[in-house]
Amino acid sequence: MDARQFSKTVPLHITDLFRIADHQEEIPWTPYKRGVEIWRLYGDGTNGPAAALLRYREAGEVPMHEHSGYEHIVVLSGSQADETGTFNAGSVVINAPGTRHKVRSDAGCIVLAIYEKPVRFLDVSQ
Repeated sequence: MDARQFSKTVPLHITDLFRIADHQEEIPWTPYKRGVEIWRLYGDGTNGPAAALLRYREAGEVPMHEHSGYEHIVVLSGSQADETGTFNAGSVVINAPGTRHKVRSDAGCIVLAIYEKPVRFLDVSQ
């Protein structure tokens, strides 16, 4: 996989998603939240559906936010936690519209996040 070659005009093929941590330095991450980087697969995160890989560094955190549509999370490596528990690699988490949470990773992780609609951050200063 060479993420730098990705173009939104051609299909993206990741042949071993659960080994993405082995290739994470090939991905063109951009800063997102404190200790968290993002690589958007489609969508801009402000309108309509979106999908992205998120890389949480040690102690990375996405602040409290509310879901206006369904969110599907697949934990690909490491673990992340919110108010409902800790989710290790291989976990699938589905957050329904109207749910709120703050997500953190103590040791770091990579997740695939698929959003039906954009999230709304509740503390806009973060």
